[in-house]
Amino acid sequence: MIISPGRRYVFVHIPKTGGTSMALALEARAMADDILIGDTPKARRRRGRLKRLNARGRLWKHSTLADIEGVLPQAAMAGMLAFTLVRNPWDRVVSYYHWLRAQDFDHAAVRRARRTDFAGFVADPATAASLSAHPYGSYLRGPDGRERPAYFLRLEALEEDLAPLAAHLGFRPDVPRANRSGRAADWRAYYDAATAERVAGICGEDIARFGYRFDPP
Repeated sequence: MIISPGRRYVFVHIPKTGGTSMALALEARAMADDILIGDTPKARRRRGRLKRLNARGRLWKHSTLADIEGVLPQAAMAGMLAFTLVRNPWDRVVSYYHWLRAQDFDHAAVRRARRTDFAGFVADPATAASLSAHPYGSYLRGPDGRERPAYFLRLEALEEDLAPLAAHLGFRPDVPRANRSGRAADWRAYYDAATAERVAGICGEDIARFGYRFDPP
Protein backbone atom coordinates (compact mmCIF):
# COMPACT_ATOMS: atom_id res chain seq x y z
CA MET A 1 0.00 0.00 0.00
CA ILE A 2 1.06 3.58 -0.66
CA ILE A 3 -0.55 6.70 0.79
CA SER A 4 0.62 9.86 -0.97
CA PRO A 5 -0.57 13.14 0.58
CA GLY A 6 1.43 15.12 -1.98
CA ARG A 7 -0.07 13.46 -5.06
CA ARG A 8 -3.39 12.78 -3.33
CA TYR A 9 -3.70 9.05 -3.91
CA VAL A 10 -3.97 5.78 -2.02
CA PHE A 11 -2.80 2.63 -3.76
CA VAL A 12 -4.48 -0.44 -2.26
CA HIS A 13 -2.49 -3.62 -2.92
CA ILE A 14 -4.79 -6.64 -3.34
CA PRO A 15 -2.78 -9.89 -3.06
CA LYS A 16 -1.61 -11.61 -6.26
CA THR A 17 -2.84 -8.96 -8.69
CA GLY A 18 0.49 -7.47 -9.78
CA GLY A 19 0.56 -5.00 -6.93
CA THR A 20 4.27 -5.37 -6.17
CA SER A 21 5.06 -4.21 -9.69
CA MET A 22 2.81 -1.19 -9.31
CA ALA A 23 4.31 -0.37 -5.90
CA LEU A 24 7.80 -0.42 -7.40
CA ALA A 25 6.72 1.92 -10.19
CA LEU A 26 5.12 4.35 -7.75
CA GLU A 27 7.92 4.33 -5.20
CA ALA A 28 10.41 5.13 -7.97
CA ARG A 29 8.68 8.54 -8.05
CA ALA A 30 7.86 8.70 -4.34
CA MET A 31 7.62 12.05 -2.59
CA ALA A 32 9.35 12.68 0.72
CA ASP A 33 6.14 12.38 2.75
CA ASP A 34 4.71 9.34 0.96
CA ILE A 35 3.73 6.56 3.34
CA LEU A 36 5.06 3.30 1.87
CA ILE A 37 3.75 0.14 3.50
CA GLY A 38 5.17 -3.14 2.25
CA ASP A 39 8.34 -5.03 1.47
CA THR A 40 9.67 -3.12 -1.54
CA PRO A 41 13.13 -1.56 -1.06
CA LYS A 42 12.05 2.01 -0.31
CA ALA A 43 9.15 0.82 1.86
CA ARG A 44 11.59 -1.20 3.99
CA ARG A 45 13.81 1.86 4.42
CA ARG A 46 10.84 3.94 5.59
CA ARG A 47 9.33 1.24 7.82
CA GLY A 48 10.30 3.07 11.01
CA ARG A 49 7.91 5.89 10.17
CA LEU A 50 4.92 3.57 10.51
CA LYS A 51 5.37 3.41 14.29
CA ARG A 52 4.27 7.04 14.54
CA LEU A 53 0.97 6.43 12.74
CA ASN A 54 -2.34 5.91 14.49
CA ALA A 55 -4.22 3.46 12.30
CA ARG A 56 -7.51 1.73 12.98
CA GLY A 57 -6.25 -1.62 11.71
CA ARG A 58 -3.13 -3.47 10.73
CA LEU A 59 -0.61 -1.58 8.60
CA TRP A 60 0.86 -4.03 6.10
CA LYS A 61 1.15 -4.17 2.35
CA HIS A 62 -2.38 -5.57 1.91
CA SER A 63 -4.15 -3.12 4.22
CA THR A 64 -7.67 -2.05 3.29
CA LEU A 65 -9.09 1.46 3.34
CA ALA A 66 -10.77 0.58 6.64
CA ASP A 67 -7.41 -0.40 8.15
CA ILE A 68 -5.77 2.96 7.44
CA GLU A 69 -8.44 5.15 9.01
CA GLY A 70 -6.64 7.58 11.32
CA VAL A 71 -3.37 7.68 9.40
CA LEU A 72 -4.36 11.05 7.91
CA PRO A 73 -7.11 13.49 8.90
CA GLN A 74 -10.49 12.52 7.53
CA ALA A 75 -10.71 15.65 5.36
CA ALA A 76 -7.37 14.84 3.72
CA MET A 77 -8.38 11.26 2.99
CA ALA A 78 -11.68 12.37 1.47
CA GLY A 79 -9.86 14.28 -1.26
CA MET A 80 -7.57 11.42 -2.31
CA LEU A 81 -7.92 9.08 -5.28
CA ALA A 82 -8.06 5.42 -4.29
CA PHE A 83 -7.05 2.81 -6.84
CA THR A 84 -6.09 -0.82 -7.05
CA LEU A 85 -5.25 -3.61 -9.49
CA VAL A 86 -7.53 -6.55 -10.25
CA ARG A 87 -6.80 -9.75 -12.14
CA ASN A 88 -8.69 -12.53 -13.87
CA PRO A 89 -9.65 -14.74 -10.89
CA TRP A 90 -8.80 -18.00 -12.67
CA ASP A 91 -5.30 -16.66 -13.34
CA ARG A 92 -5.03 -15.23 -9.83
CA VAL A 93 -5.88 -18.52 -8.10
CA VAL A 94 -3.17 -20.33 -10.09
CA SER A 95 -0.65 -17.66 -9.13
CA TYR A 96 -1.75 -17.79 -5.48
CA TYR A 97 -1.38 -21.57 -5.32
CA HIS A 98 2.13 -21.58 -6.76
CA TRP A 99 3.21 -18.68 -4.55
CA LEU A 100 2.01 -20.54 -1.47
CA ARG A 101 3.88 -23.69 -2.46
CA ALA A 102 7.13 -21.71 -2.59
CA GLN A 103 6.74 -20.37 0.98
CA ASP A 104 8.16 -21.91 4.13
CA PHE A 105 6.40 -19.94 6.88
CA ASP A 106 3.82 -21.60 9.13
CA HIS A 107 0.35 -20.82 7.81
CA ALA A 108 -2.69 -22.97 7.11
CA ALA A 109 -2.89 -21.85 3.47
CA VAL A 110 0.79 -22.72 2.90
CA ARG A 111 0.32 -26.16 4.42
CA ARG A 112 -2.83 -26.68 2.34
CA ALA A 113 -1.10 -25.78 -0.94
CA ARG A 114 1.99 -27.87 -0.20
CA ARG A 115 0.12 -31.05 0.62
CA THR A 116 -2.13 -31.25 -2.43
CA ASP A 117 -2.33 -30.65 -6.15
CA PHE A 118 -4.03 -27.62 -7.65
CA ALA A 119 -7.42 -29.29 -8.05
CA GLY A 120 -7.33 -30.39 -4.42
CA PHE A 121 -6.37 -26.91 -3.27
CA VAL A 122 -9.30 -25.33 -5.11
CA ALA A 123 -11.71 -28.01 -3.85
CA ASP A 124 -10.73 -27.48 -0.21
CA PRO A 125 -13.54 -25.64 1.64
CA ALA A 126 -10.97 -23.48 3.46
CA THR A 127 -9.70 -22.13 0.12
CA ALA A 128 -13.23 -21.31 -0.99
CA ALA A 129 -14.03 -19.60 2.30
CA SER A 130 -10.89 -17.47 2.21
CA LEU A 131 -11.26 -16.29 -1.39
CA SER A 132 -15.01 -15.68 -1.31
CA ALA A 133 -14.73 -13.64 1.90
CA HIS A 134 -12.46 -11.07 0.24
CA PRO A 135 -13.76 -9.97 -3.17
CA TYR A 136 -11.85 -7.14 -4.78
CA GLY A 137 -14.27 -4.46 -3.65
CA SER A 138 -13.83 -5.42 0.01
CA TYR A 139 -10.37 -3.86 0.03
CA LEU A 140 -11.89 -0.48 -0.87
CA ARG A 141 -14.46 -0.42 1.94
CA GLY A 142 -14.27 2.08 4.74
CA PRO A 143 -14.89 1.33 8.42
CA ASP A 144 -18.65 1.57 7.82
CA GLY A 145 -18.47 -1.34 5.37
CA ARG A 146 -19.34 0.80 2.35
CA GLU A 147 -17.14 0.73 -0.73
CA ARG A 148 -15.46 4.04 -1.56
CA PRO A 149 -15.18 5.42 -5.12
CA ALA A 150 -12.00 4.05 -6.68
CA TYR A 151 -10.26 3.13 -9.91
CA PHE A 152 -9.97 -0.60 -10.56
CA LEU A 153 -7.18 -1.23 -13.07
CA ARG A 154 -7.33 -4.59 -14.85
CA LEU A 155 -3.93 -6.26 -14.98
CA GLU A 156 -4.77 -7.71 -18.41
CA ALA A 157 -5.70 -4.26 -19.79
CA LEU A 158 -3.25 -2.15 -17.84
CA GLU A 159 -2.07 0.01 -20.72
CA GLU A 160 -5.66 1.01 -21.42
CA ASP A 161 -6.74 1.42 -17.81
CA LEU A 162 -3.70 3.47 -16.74
CA ALA A 163 -4.80 6.60 -18.62
CA PRO A 164 -7.00 8.20 -15.91
CA LEU A 165 -4.47 7.35 -13.20
CA ALA A 166 -1.63 8.89 -15.22
CA ALA A 167 -3.71 12.04 -15.66
CA HIS A 168 -4.14 12.29 -11.90
CA LEU A 169 -0.50 11.55 -11.06
CA GLY A 170 1.00 13.74 -13.75
CA PHE A 171 3.14 10.85 -15.00
CA ARG A 172 2.59 7.35 -16.36
CA PRO A 173 3.94 4.66 -14.00
CA ASP A 174 6.51 2.41 -15.65
CA VAL A 175 5.22 -0.89 -14.27
CA PRO A 176 7.78 -3.75 -14.35
CA ARG A 177 7.02 -7.45 -13.98
CA ALA A 178 7.96 -8.44 -10.43
CA ASN A 179 7.28 -11.15 -7.85
CA ARG A 180 6.32 -13.79 -10.41
CA SER A 181 5.42 -17.24 -9.17
CA GLY A 182 6.96 -20.36 -10.67
CA ARG A 183 4.22 -21.48 -13.05
CA ALA A 184 3.37 -21.83 -16.72
CA ALA A 185 2.28 -18.64 -18.43
CA ASP A 186 -1.01 -20.10 -19.70
CA TRP A 187 -3.09 -20.55 -16.56
CA ARG A 188 -5.83 -22.43 -18.43
CA ALA A 189 -3.67 -25.57 -18.56
CA TYR A 190 -4.03 -26.01 -14.79
CA TYR A 191 -7.79 -26.46 -14.98
CA ASP A 192 -10.22 -29.22 -15.72
CA ALA A 193 -13.92 -28.45 -16.13
CA ALA A 194 -14.78 -29.10 -12.47
CA THR A 195 -11.96 -26.95 -11.10
CA ALA A 196 -12.79 -24.08 -13.46
CA GLU A 197 -16.41 -24.26 -12.35
CA ARG A 198 -15.43 -24.16 -8.68
CA VAL A 199 -13.43 -20.97 -9.18
CA ALA A 200 -16.36 -19.49 -11.12
CA GLY A 201 -18.50 -20.05 -8.05
CA ILE A 202 -15.96 -18.92 -5.48
CA CYS A 203 -15.07 -15.71 -7.35
CA GLY A 204 -18.42 -15.11 -9.01
CA GLU A 205 -18.75 -11.56 -7.68
CA ASP A 206 -15.46 -10.42 -9.21
CA ILE A 207 -16.00 -12.34 -12.46
CA ALA A 208 -19.39 -10.71 -13.00
CA ARG A 209 -18.30 -7.24 -11.94
CA PHE A 210 -15.25 -7.01 -14.19
CA GLY A 211 -16.46 -9.15 -17.07
CA TYR A 212 -13.84 -11.88 -16.78
CA ARG A 213 -14.08 -15.15 -18.71
CA PHE A 214 -12.30 -18.45 -18.38
CA ASP A 215 -11.20 -18.36 -22.01
CA PRO A 216 -10.75 -14.70 -22.92
CA PRO A 217 -10.81 -13.78 -26.63
